[in-house]
Amino acid sequence: MDFGAVLQTNPPASRTIHLAKLAEQYGFSHVWTFDSHLLWQEPYVIYSQILAETRRVKVGPFVTNPATRDWTVTASVFATLNEMYGNRTVVGIGRGDSAVRVTNGKPTTLAELRESIHVIRELGNSRSVEYNGAQLRFPWSVGSELEVWVAAYGPLALKLTGEVGDGFILQLADVDIAKWMIKTVRDSAEKAGRDPASITFCVAAPMYITDGTEAGLQHAREQCRWFGGMVGNHVADIVTKYGADGTVPKALTDYIKDREGYDYNEHGKTGNTHTSFVPDEIVDRFCVLGTAEDHIAKLEELKAIGMHQFAGYLQHDNKEETLRQYGETVIPALSDHLTAKA
Repeated sequence: MDFGAVLQTNPPASRTIHLAKLAEQYGFSHVWTFDSHLLWQEPYVIYSQILAETRRVKVGPFVTNPATRDWTVTASVFATLNEMYGNRTVVGIGRGDSAVRVTNGKPTTLAELRESIHVIRELGNSRSVEYNGAQLRFPWSVGSELEVWVAAYGPLALKLTGEVGDGFILQLADVDIAKWMIKTVRDSAEKAGRDPASITFCVAAPMYITDGTEAGLQHAREQCRWFGGMVGNHVADIVTKYGADGTVPKALTDYIKDREGYDYNEHGKTGNTHTSFVPDEIVDRFCVLGTAEDHIAKLEELKAIGMHQFAGYLQHDNKEETLRQYGETVIPALSDHLTAKA
């Protein structure tokens, strides 16, 4: 099982790089960042420095979109980083949220998402591809390896993920919902003639380790309540399309009934004033909170239903300590144990 750390590229960039290096030291395999060029610093520039100062971790956006960057530019960035640092990148992509909505845009269609995945993956793997009526490739790229993982919630997006995604990014850690979504992606892959086992399943959520007290747990909830608001923003789009009584689990849709708007200036921030509608129960279900033992127990459940990577958001006041406790306690508990002598 792999572990990722999800960072925001808040200034100074040196802090993001510091946390990435710390994540590698504590055994994380991936360092992801938000990708919203107005709200935070440009991540693709920062990736180069992270890769220069680390040796093993892979880096990538969590997640980018097909609207704010030309697809060939996105592919060129990662093919270049792969040439410089040895195939240590991965692309997480979705239809678009904060990066497009802040500029008064809107998420792309699923058809555009599908085509962008194809173009980015082909070019990013040193292959040629048809784009805008021309056959293109990077003549300078040889041996680049780039997977494209798809972030999705709704039924049609999950279907697309199973059909074309190298990986599936699920941004919530509710075991029941994750079980349904992973099965939906697997079923879609099988119907498309793909091997479901070829898809990497990544569950992402805020991770906050507490001291075991009720006060500590409540503090963690307040630090991570923003996540329920962010997920609710995506769910609102699904409810608009399918209705509250559609195929999406009611555990995912019911809690947004009292939602009133969303301010992207507070997107992904602790203390977000637009998340008061998110109850404690949803914070507990969607996030991974509690003692190290609580984290291990929940991650074991998610691993049992098919999770290959847990990517923990670090948008709270306990970043370094969370990384330390994961590195010293949680990751070893969920790793294969080898002995020097049988």
